[in-house]
Amino acid sequence: MSRYRKIMQRIGAGECILIDGATGTEAERRGIPQLDNAWNGGGALSHPDIVRQVHLDYLHAGAEMIISNSFATHLHALEAAGEEARFEAYNRRAVELAVEARAEAGKNDALVAAGVSYWSWRGDMPTADSMREATRRQLSIMAEAGADIILLEMMIDLANFETTLEAAQGLGLPIWAGITTGRAPEGHIRLRKGDPLAPALELAKQGGVELINIMHTEVEFVTDSIEAVRGGWNGPIGVYAHSSTEIDKKWVFENVISRDDIFEHPFFVDFGRGMRIDPDRTIPATSHSFNGVRHKLDLGMHDVDQFDTTLLCKFQRAGTCKAGWCRTDQHHAYRGRVCDGLH
Repeated sequence: MSRYRKIMQRIGAGECILIDGATGTEAERRGIPQLDNAWNGGGALSHPDIVRQVHLDYLHAGAEMIISNSFATHLHALEAAGEEARFEAYNRRAVELAVEARAEAGKNDALVAAGVSYWSWRGDMPTADSMREATRRQLSIMAEAGADIILLEMMIDLANFETTLEAAQGLGLPIWAGITTGRAPEGHIRLRKGDPLAPALELAKQGGVELINIMHTEVEFVTDSIEAVRGGWNGPIGVYAHSSTEIDKKWVFENVISRDDIFEHPFFVDFGRGMRIDPDRTIPATSHSFNGVRHKLDLGMHDVDQFDTTLLCKFQRAGTCKAGWCRTDQHHAYRGRVCDGLH
């Protein structure tokens, strides 16, 4: 059985899976220079040791899937940065560094995901045909480099989500989609750019997506977003909530949501109970988005109050925790296990 099918078998059985955190943001915090209009996209070639170490730190912290540092290496971002000639090299090396980290960590069952987005730092977008072709080239390169799975990141509108999903199909790799949600003035949950959620969920179902992440979504919208996704999606759901401070297009690693506030948040209370606490493990802290219900319990690395590792599971309503793990110790890190009595 492939490492991917092993993970999906566990998710299908109701187990929660930890994914890494915000690789690009952590790379920025560790000093990788920023490319104009392409953020940390240059890190795989300019500072590969830092990028590899970020992956390693997440693996050592318990992550079971690491995402390539390729959020900003799609062609239209690199063109805006004057780096389009290195398009293949950036994307190939981004995956190779994750594969190397997995080997170094001895975590052969961990997944390496080819992360792809269509975010534009200038605000302009290519035509749908151009973006589809370029995205397919990008993902083909990353598949050849050893990715196990395709992860669509920060799908904020329906049209570009559809284009990106079309590009990802037929490459022989499973697809997960990360949708970014917000609240409409009328109060319902929608995609960040204003499109309704239901067509996006239908697109995911028809397009062969196997798991939906609520990604880069503000903490206060996460609980309602989970419920909204559940209304039109029967598959597994992941969460990586978002808290950030940005000044002049740079992240400021202060004044983000506190650890204690995360512990009290409804989606953490609902889905975090039942996680097994391991006092002997420390989870490194990173940045502005803390993937999933897994939020950081006692960080190492740099005293930011939240971790960034996604917890994936079926997210059924939690029942009684028969093993007595429902009251988590806020001073220790967890491994992301759920008790037999949770679902």
